[in-house]
Amino acid sequence: MEKIKLSSGITLIYERVPGDITSFTIGFEAGANEEVKENLGIAHVTEHMVFKGTKTRSEKEINDLCNEYLGFHNAMTNFPYVVYYGSCLKEDFKLGFNVYFDVVFNPSFKEEGFKEEISVILEELKEWSDDVVQHCEDMLFFNAFEQRRIKNLIIGKEETIKALTLGDIKNFYKTHYTHDNCVISVVTALDKESVIEIIEDEISKLPLDLKNKGSKSLGKAENAIYPSRYENIKKELPLYENPKAVLCEEENSNINGCKVQYIFPIHELNEKEIAVMQMFNEYFASGTSSVLYDEIRTKRGLVYDIQGKVKSEKGIKLYTITLSTSKENLETVQEIIKEKIEEVKKAEGVFNEEFFKKFSKSQKRKRMLALEKSIVMSMHLAVYEIMHSGAELLLNEFSNLDEVKEYTVKLILDKVFSKAAVGIIKN
Repeated sequence: MEKIKLSSGITLIYERVPGDITSFTIGFEAGANEEVKENLGIAHVTEHMVFKGTKTRSEKEINDLCNEYLGFHNAMTNFPYVVYYGSCLKEDFKLGFNVYFDVVFNPSFKEEGFKEEISVILEELKEWSDDVVQHCEDMLFFNAFEQRRIKNLIIGKEETIKALTLGDIKNFYKTHYTHDNCVISVVTALDKESVIEIIEDEISKLPLDLKNKGSKSLGKAENAIYPSRYENIKKELPLYENPKAVLCEEENSNINGCKVQYIFPIHELNEKEIAVMQMFNEYFASGTSSVLYDEIRTKRGLVYDIQGKVKSEKGIKLYTITLSTSKENLETVQEIIKEKIEEVKKAEGVFNEEFFKKFSKSQKRKRMLALEKSIVMSMHLAVYEIMHSGAELLLNEFSNLDEVKEYTVKLILDKVFSKAAVGIIKN
């Protein structure tokens, strides 16, 4: 993997792999974390609007070209980032990348179709809670936090989405879709020089006022966009706060059983500690051989599924345990989880050299299996560059952990399991 800073300010992550498929991602730190109370949902709306047409192509032409050159293409808005990504044959990289670069860096933002797209997003919002597990998490976030952006859905709220104007979208775009805020990752068999040449050629085609576009090169008027709202964004919507120790319950007659989620804060952990937490999670709550699965599912048959997850994304940073059980077993399952957490905090001789050797190897294996698809590697390289210390972490996150000692793990667990919030949806 190589990281190249282009003259325009764009960061290029280049990963050479054999094969006929080339995958690429264009990403920005322009997700929902960048929003304020008045414009919740604007990051997601902006992602939609860039596909409505460019200064040279209609929406129909964009769709036709994507179908012609890209075997897979998509876009996604998360709390920390927005990414635009696709895969094509390596000989079509120039053509496929041209379409997406045009979409992302040369949108027309015409009034035509804007209201219709807002309607589409409002329909998407209505369907958001149909996923009961996702709704359980959303309900818990809303009740456990006072100010954090994750208190509200990534997609925003109906009233804030309806209030957005096309001018708001243009201003958000001009503020955040800058070259110095952009990461492009390319996973390909093409040589590095060819990839750079293709990207630099696309930059050269931009209108003069968009070349080398970065926050420092914006005029005073553009830098003054939402001056009071953006100046104090961290004060208004802090990235982190500890969850309140709440138990949130909601009834849903359309489901059988209960959906349960625990959340524990991990935003005080550094990257190395989070890597340790990921290994601990595999031991404790992830997979069929984990402590919780073995005790609650295998031995006692009290749950259908139970799964732990380390959410290390910027602005989220939580450890979660999610499970499905019956109303009759709910109290017993909660007691077992509480007991097992206390047991593991007091355990002796568990987090030894053998533990780290076993689980670091397991985590590396799972990571590399997940990255076998070039589109997955491309997207994650860009995402890690945007929200972590760099794209390199994706490939070496579980290296050099041999020197971690048991008392260090216990200190981490004391931090993580100090405060919990629980959400339950039951029939």
